[in-house]
Amino acid sequence: MPELPEVQTIVSDLKKVLPGLKITDVWCGWTKMIKKPDNFADFREKLVEKKILEVRRQGKNILIDLSGGQTLLIHQKMTGHLLYGKYRIKTQNAKRKTQNNRSKSKNEKNLKWVAAEAGPLRDDPYNRFVHLVFELSNGRHLALSDLRKFAKVLIWPTPELNELDDLRKLGPDPLDKSFSFPEFKKIFNGKKGKMRAGEAFFLGGAKAWQIKKFLMEQKNIAGIGNIYSDEILWEAGIHPLKNIQEIKEADLRKIFNAIKKVLKKAIKAKGDSISDYRRPSGEKGGYQNIQNAYHMTGKKCGKNDGGVIQRIK
Repeated sequence: MPELPEVQTIVSDLKKVLPGLKITDVWCGWTKMIKKPDNFADFREKLVEKKILEVRRQGKNILIDLSGGQTLLIHQKMTGHLLYGKYRIKTQNAKRKTQNNRSKSKNEKNLKWVAAEAGPLRDDPYNRFVHLVFELSNGRHLALSDLRKFAKVLIWPTPELNELDDLRKLGPDPLDKSFSFPEFKKIFNGKKGKMRAGEAFFLGGAKAWQIKKFLMEQKNIAGIGNIYSDEILWEAGIHPLKNIQEIKEADLRKIFNAIKKVLKKAIKAKGDSISDYRRPSGEKGGYQNIQNAYHMTGKKCGKNDGGVIQRIK
């Protein structure tokens, strides 16, 4: 699943090309991903001829602010990633022109969209699962590729975004300047007491938070998942299964510093493409080439202590 560094990379790339463009048409081959409005015709109507004002991130959510006071929210979930480029409709009859198909693109779910130009958008197999396409006023397209079809897309009034559970329940952004060690410590200490029923269920019936689960819970901190919880705890030298009640303040500060360091390093590397994630250009990120813990089972530990990375059971 794209985590904070991957989502931030996508947002940073799209901020360079989308603002100022209009959405001229929309096609969707998997309408179950569209949550609000739940009718595709209404969804399309709210978007066509709207100008893109801003692209931003909140947690793992991509927010595209539009003219008319609406915001398009996209959560890419496990295998989704946004792509930007020139696309065409692939047909069985090569003589049929894309222009002739455009009028059908709003209704035909079985159309296949492919990148029109050579390069990673077209040639990387992870980019071929296109289920949602926004046609843009510059002749290019914003496409959502999603192998597992778990992505979530909705439209919501921009002034009321904080009412959405998707955003309202998120913890602080770990890269926000206001996210300080005292705030992190306060959140941490608030989870050291008696667990709520929902939290116990999230932990598989455990009696206390393990530090890895604590970092991954979006209500605690927004944007960290499997990849970067492993990387952060490796950097801090803390076992992922350690009970948070056993973590002293000195180690907590190490974790806090590691959060900032690892996430910034991953953003600089343009995210981790060990799985499905790709940048809007279709290219891979680079963090998978420098990661230290995630998917490193059996590899020599990068701390040169003679240890070998082991999978937690």
